[in-house]
Amino acid sequence: MRDQYNREINYLRLSVTDLCNLKCQYCMPADGVVKKSHNEILRMESYVKFVNAMTRLGVNKVRLTGGEPLVRNGILDLVKAIGKMSAVKDLSMTTNGVLLKEYAFKLKDAGLNRINISLDTLNNTKYKKITRGGDLGSVFEGIAAAKEAGLLPIKINVVVINHFNTDEIKEFIGLACEDVEVRFIELMPIGEVASWNKHKFISNQILIDRYMDLFESNESTYNGPAEYFMKKDNKGKIGFISSISEHFCKDCNRIRMTADGKLKLCLHSNREIDLKEILEHDEDKIATYIEDLIFRKPDHHHINDTEYIPVLRNMIGIGG
Repeated sequence: MRDQYNREINYLRLSVTDLCNLKCQYCMPADGVVKKSHNEILRMESYVKFVNAMTRLGVNKVRLTGGEPLVRNGILDLVKAIGKMSAVKDLSMTTNGVLLKEYAFKLKDAGLNRINISLDTLNNTKYKKITRGGDLGSVFEGIAAAKEAGLLPIKINVVVINHFNTDEIKEFIGLACEDVEVRFIELMPIGEVASWNKHKFISNQILIDRYMDLFESNESTYNGPAEYFMKKDNKGKIGFISSISEHFCKDCNRIRMTADGKLKLCLHSNREIDLKEILEHDEDKIATYIEDLIFRKPDHHHINDTEYIPVLRNMIGIGG
C-alpha cells in the first residue's frame, strides 16, 4: 500500500484507550480528561476487524498505545487476536511501565513481541512531579519483568524537556545495553505542550554534539524515524527521534487510529476521519475505504510554518 508520494504505509499505531494511571504534564491537563462513554470508545471486535482490513493493504507492523493500554479491559484478548494474524510480523506496545510487572509474562504468552516504555526522568522526586504522583520504582520493576519475559528489545522513550531532564542524559545513556535501547524524543507542540514556553524545547542535535564522545564514532544509522549511535562500552544503542528539528516525513510509513475511532494520517495535523460507521461494514469495504484515504496522506507536517495551528488534542487522546 503506497500513498501518492510513493511511501509504503505498513505501520499502524492503535490507541486502545484515552485513560491512564498517570497524569504526565505534557500529555494531559492537571485535572485529567473527561471519561468518554462506553459507546464512544471502539469495541475490541472493531479493533480486530480494522487490523485485519489493514493487513490486506500491507500493514505488517502494529503498535498498541494509549493512554495506558494496560488499563484497558480485554487488552490481553486483543493482543492474542492480533498476535494470531500471520500478516502481522511485529506486534508491540507502548506503556508507562507501571503495571508491566503484573502483565509482562501474560503479554508475551498472548503474542506481544516487544515493549516500549515511556520514562522521562530517573529521579524519584522529578518523576512524581512530571507524572503528578507516579512511582518510579514500579517502572523499574516492570522493566525487569519485561527483560525476564523476553519482550525484547526494550526501548525506553525519553521526551527531552530542557531544564527538566537534560541533566540526566548521560545517566539515561548508561541504561542502554544489549537488551535495552534508549531513545531521546524531541518535545512536540501537541495539546498541553502547545502552550509551554519554547525554552523547554531542545533539539536532539545539541544532545548528539554534547555526548558524541560516548559513542563509537560520529557515524549513525537509521531505523525508521530514529537516528542511532552505538555506545563505546557495551554496544548499547542510543536513538534520537528529531520530529521537529529534522522531520522524517519523506519516509513516514505510519497511520494512527484513536480510541474513539478517528483515523489520523499525520500526527501533527488536526485532521481526523471518523471511522466508526465504516467499521460496521465488512473488511473488504473497510480496506477499500481506507486505501483511498491513505493514498491522500499529506507529504509533510507544517510545524515550522509561521501559520501552523497546533494540534488541539492532547497526546493521551491521540495515542503515543
